[in-house]
Amino acid sequence: MLSSVPRSAALLACLASLSCFPAIADEQHYNQVSLRAEVSSEVAHDRMHVTLYSEAQNQDPAQLAAETTRTLNEALRHARKSEGVIVSQGSRSSYPVYEEKGQQITGWRERAELRLESGDFAKLSSLTAELMQTLKMSGMHFSVSDPIRKQNEDALLKDAVAAFRARAQLATEALGGKDYKIVNLNLSNGGGYQPVMRSAAMKFSMDSAPVPEVEAGTRQVSISADGVIEVLMP
Repeated sequence: MLSSVPRSAALLACLASLSCFPAIADEQHYNQVSLRAEVSSEVAHDRMHVTLYSEAQNQDPAQLAAETTRTLNEALRHARKSEGVIVSQGSRSSYPVYEEKGQQITGWRERAELRLESGDFAKLSSLTAELMQTLKMSGMHFSVSDPIRKQNEDALLKDAVAAFRARAQLATEALGGKDYKIVNLNLSNGGGYQPVMRSAAMKFSMDSAPVPEVEAGTRQVSISADGVIEVLMP
């Protein structure tokens, strides 16, 4: 019986300490608001890409392959003379051509691509016009180089944070708060730059010496700020 009193006192002390623990562990956060802000800017394309191709047909596949190789090699030699132009070979394929009933092969058709890229639009346009004397153009597009895209995204980061803070202040005032604190904030490029083609075209005059006119257009680069704030009430 003498030892029961200390044990009871110890048990009561333990229960009292446990009753205080949840108040610390389950600390509640009130007046939290999720916000999103996005800023963007249009960036001029600084890279031009052109895809040219050679396509021919012959009954002899060996002769066809040799003819295609000669045409492509000549175009490659000519293109490599232009400084500042990245030249690479694209896809090359050969397939049989059948007669009307589709039972007998009457010939072979082969296609080979030549790809060009440059930041000098005038030079690449002129080279394209020259190569189109023996090749055909299957596609042309413009892009923003990685350094230019990153430079613009970095410039937009501060604007995105400022826009987020402006919205946080508006939300605080709407809730009647005296101030706010940022619980978390995520910055992202919004899934990359979005194409907003204002103009992207190449035109050739009908003269014997064509003069290409190029309008590269723009793309939209965006940065978004997603986060949560906690409004501090008076």
